[in-house]
Amino acid sequence: MPERSKHSVAALEIPDDVDNATVEIGGRSVALTNLRKIYFPKLGLSKGDLLRYYLTMAPVLLPHVEDRPMVMKRYPHGVTGDFFYMKRTPSPRPPWIRTCRIEHRSGNIIDFPIVDDRASLLWLVNLGCIDLNPWYSLCDDTDRPLYIHFDLDPTPETPFSVVREGALIVGSVLRGIGMKPFAKTTGSKGIHVYVAIERDLTQHEVWAIAKAIGHQIARAHPDVLTAEYKIAKRPKRRVLVDYNQNAWGRTLASIYSVRANEEARVSTPVTWEELEAGCDIADFTLFNVPDRVARLGDLWKPLLQKRGRFKLSRVAV
Repeated sequence: MPERSKHSVAALEIPDDVDNATVEIGGRSVALTNLRKIYFPKLGLSKGDLLRYYLTMAPVLLPHVEDRPMVMKRYPHGVTGDFFYMKRTPSPRPPWIRTCRIEHRSGNIIDFPIVDDRASLLWLVNLGCIDLNPWYSLCDDTDRPLYIHFDLDPTPETPFSVVREGALIVGSVLRGIGMKPFAKTTGSKGIHVYVAIERDLTQHEVWAIAKAIGHQIARAHPDVLTAEYKIAKRPKRRVLVDYNQNAWGRTLASIYSVRANEEARVSTPVTWEELEAGCDIADFTLFNVPDRVARLGDLWKPLLQKRGRFKLSRVAV
């Protein structure tokens, strides 16, 4: 095992020739560890490479996760090792890490970490969080979500072309009821479709509407989509319209998250035209997404706007 070394560097520099380093960002010191540890063996990418990606993406990523509770999915040994979930902010931690206190139905109170600047982003990723899993609500009211969304999850051996077809169907239906849907690849197997909504309904009410819409779409397009949750009953070569991810406390990998697979694929916003043209989930990786965003900008920026959000309570289900 190589000897661990310590190193202090200026802001925006994450060295590739030491194991440990302390970086200075925005007046805050962030201790980074095991920088040369390989996280993606097939590609030879290290933990340091992952941190550098997130630092590059911070300007467009942070607005989509700031002020939201974050669930930590930690891969201490990279994509080929075991992982575990963690909700409670670990201690000790830097004093500048903000937390969001949430009481659960069990009476248990958990302080979730919040990622709202580059320092806290690096701190979280340094814990072994390959992807980011924020709540769908802001910390000021964790029962009033910002979105309704659908996780289009293919059954085994379903080609991505069928997932694209399912996403186009879902997008068309949502536009037909007055919504403005946005799509992104999951970076894993499927596609996420999100709609920005007014914060006038509870998470459970949003879930109930998502369930009704999901079932209606699946019934209308049974050759492509299904809303059947029991795997044994789920038809083959179909795409699950997963509405249950709208339930309270559930999370999905955020926009621009690297996913824990050997290809280092990234959950990436795509246009409906790109889906129609046949884009593939493997087209978007840690290597090319920064250049894509530099060229196209943040395609999901409209989801951050306060004006023009859909009033979900007017939907009749």
